[in-house]
Amino acid sequence: MKPLYERRLWNKGYRQVAGVDEAGRGPLAGPIVAAAVIYPPGLKIPGLNDSKKLSPNKREKIYAILRRKKIMAGVGKVSSKEIDALKIEKANRLAMEKAVRNLPLPPDFILVDGNRIGIDLPISQQRVVKGDSLCPSIAAASIIAKVTRDRIMLKYHQKYDNYGFDKHKGYGTAGHFKKLKEHGPCPIHRRSFYPLAER
Repeated sequence: MKPLYERRLWNKGYRQVAGVDEAGRGPLAGPIVAAAVIYPPGLKIPGLNDSKKLSPNKREKIYAILRRKKIMAGVGKVSSKEIDALKIEKANRLAMEKAVRNLPLPPDFILVDGNRIGIDLPISQQRVVKGDSLCPSIAAASIIAKVTRDRIMLKYHQKYDNYGFDKHKGYGTAGHFKKLKEHGPCPIHRRSFYPLAER
């Protein structure tokens, strides 16, 4: 994946270009997690891609490479209770804002995955449709967000082991719906999401 979007910005004089993406927008349980990554010029990571196109094992390997190379990254988390209070769009935006604020250095430009969510910060930004497949900075952010969230859900599985969070990570699978029917929601379920909102 070539840093075409990043390179255009570097050529314009921007130095700290951050890619931003989230994981966990759609699940019935658990937090939404966003990551922001400042991807340096000249870095090449084989296999870097949208986290959704990678196996869990491949994501973990690339995550380890990103950490080993000391990529500048920030992570933002918004809990299921906050999601219920804010609704998903605002929660998504807040997670991304937290991720950017948690970067070691403030970025001077942000590339945001998708075409809907802007970040409420006074920083120049551009939305990139399918950015996690086009921009290394966003792809790296998608992997960090996804791996971070999956690890959170594995910890929740140890606490609430009736639901299979280790398998579906909170998404609305048939197995998850079955467990919800048997046990009802637990504290990390999003009460504002269907079908929980109908209870």
